[in-house]
Amino acid sequence: MRKIVRESIALLLFAAVSSAQYTNVQISDPSSTTPEEVTIAINPNDSTKLVAGANLQYYFFSTNAGLSWEQRLLPNGDAGDPCVIFDANGRAYYAHLSNNFGSGGYWLDRLTVHRSDDGGATWFDSLTTPIDSPKQQDKEWLSCDYTNSSFRNNLYMAWTEFDLYGSTSPTDSTQILFSRLINGTNQWTTPIRISDKGGNCLDGDSTVEGAVPAVGPNGEVYVAWAGPKGILFDRSFDGGATFGTDTFVTSMPGGWDYGVPGIYRCNGLPMTVCDISSSPHRGTIYILWADQRNGENNTDIFIVKSTDRGDSWSSPKRVNTDTGSAQQFFPSIAIDQSNGNLSVVFYDRRNYAPTDSLTDVFLATSTDGGETWNNAKISQSPFLPKSNIFFGDYTHIAAHNGMVRPIWMRLDTTKLSVWTAIIPNIPVQVNTKGVAVPTIFSLSQNYPNPFNPSTNIEYRIPNAEFVTLKVYDVLGREVTTLINEKKSPGTYDVEWNASAFPSGVYFYRLKAGSYIETKKLLLLR
Repeated sequence: MRKIVRESIALLLFAAVSSAQYTNVQISDPSSTTPEEVTIAINPNDSTKLVAGANLQYYFFSTNAGLSWEQRLLPNGDAGDPCVIFDANGRAYYAHLSNNFGSGGYWLDRLTVHRSDDGGATWFDSLTTPIDSPKQQDKEWLSCDYTNSSFRNNLYMAWTEFDLYGSTSPTDSTQILFSRLINGTNQWTTPIRISDKGGNCLDGDSTVEGAVPAVGPNGEVYVAWAGPKGILFDRSFDGGATFGTDTFVTSMPGGWDYGVPGIYRCNGLPMTVCDISSSPHRGTIYILWADQRNGENNTDIFIVKSTDRGDSWSSPKRVNTDTGSAQQFFPSIAIDQSNGNLSVVFYDRRNYAPTDSLTDVFLATSTDGGETWNNAKISQSPFLPKSNIFFGDYTHIAAHNGMVRPIWMRLDTTKLSVWTAIIPNIPVQVNTKGVAVPTIFSLSQNYPNPFNPSTNIEYRIPNAEFVTLKVYDVLGREVTTLINEKKSPGTYDVEWNASAFPSGVYFYRLKAGSYIETKKLLLLR
C-alpha cells in the first residue's frame, strides 16, 4: 500500500505544470492616483513585516510578507526621495527631503528621518540632520551595519548637496555629503564631505549624484556616485568617521542623465551593495547603473564588482540578456545576505517595437557573483508611461532569507500606482556541514515539521552531481526552487522560508543525478 501511495504522489509531482505568471500585488490604495518614486525594506528579524514608501508623504506596511498592504501618510510631510530601511533590531527608518518654511527654513534645506518601532505602522517624531541653509539637499540614501563589527547597527546616509540648485555660477557646486547615526544615540553626526571633486548645480551629467552607502563584512563603509568623469568611489575603515581619496571606477558613456521616450526624466544613477554573507562572494562590492553607451535607443543595465575592497574593479557586465536594441532603465539591486544571491529590478521594453513605449517590469537574478544573469518578466501586464507625468527617479528591491520583493510604479491612463510581485523561486541559504563525504544519497525529513514560517531540509550526495531541490503543492504545482546547480560531494542544509505561502501540505523533491526522493512537509499558520 505504501508503495502505491508513493507512486501516486510521484505521478502527481511529475505531471506537466503550466507556467504561471508572478502574482502582482498593488501596494498603494486603489483610490490614490499620485504615488511615485518608491522604496521597500524587509524586517531582518521577521520577514513577514515589510515597509515601503513613495512620494509624497506616503508610507505602506505589510504584516504578511507583502501579500496585502495598508497605506498611510507620514505625520510631518515629505518633500521627495523617500528611502526606507530596517536596522538590525527591527526598527524601521524613513528618510526624505524636507522643507521647513514654517520656521524660517528654505526649500529642501534639510533631510528628515522618521523612526518606527512597530514595523512601520506608526512613526516617531523625526530626526533632522544638521543643516547648512540655504543650500539644498538631494538624493539621500540609507544603509545599516548588520555585521558583528564594533559598528554594528550604525545607520549611514549619503547624499548630494547643492550650493544653489540650478545655478550656472562657477563658484556654486555640488558635493557628496555623509552622516551617521551611531548605535545607541539619537542624533545624526555633522555631515562631512567625501567627494574630493564637486560638480555643477545643473542636476545633470556634470553634477555629482547617486551616492548610496554600503557596508562591508568588517564594518567598512563604501560609497559610489556618478559625476562628470563617470563613477567614483570612496571608502571608510572607521565606521564612517573618515574617508579616503576618490578613486575612478568606470566611465558612463552618454552620462547618467539621458532621455527615454515616455519618461518625464530618466537617469542611470549607480547603486552600491556589498556581500556580507558567508557565500563564496563574501566581501564583494557591486555597483549597478544604466547608461546609453550602445545608443540612445538601447539603454542597458551594467554592473561592476570589486573583490579587494575597492582597490580594483572588473569590466562592466551587462545584466539584461536581450538581443537587439531596447530600453532598460531605472534599475535597483539587492543582495540576499543569507546566500549572496543578487536580484535586480528594472523597466524593460524588449517585447515591443523600438518606437513603442509599452513597458514591462523585469527581474534579473545571479547566483554566481554577477557573472551570469537570468532575466524574467514579473509584471502581469504592460503599461504606457507619459512624458508629461513625473514617474519618479527610481524603482527599488529588497531581499532577505530567500524572499525577494521588488517595488515599482505603473501608469494607467493618468493614474499612478505602486506594485510588488511575489517572487517564490529564489534559492535560499545553503550551508555545507562538516567535511566528511557521504557514502550514499539521502534526503532527510525537514525539521521542524510542522513549521511556521521556516524549516530546514538536509540532503547528502556522495558524488559531484547537478542537484535540484523543489517544493510542490498538493496539486503537483511547483511553488519554489531551492537548489538548481552542480554541487560537490557533501552534506547540505537548506532553509525554506515559507512566509509568502499559505498553510497546507507540500512536498519537496530532491534530484541528484539518477537519485530521486520525495518527502512531505506541513506548513501551519
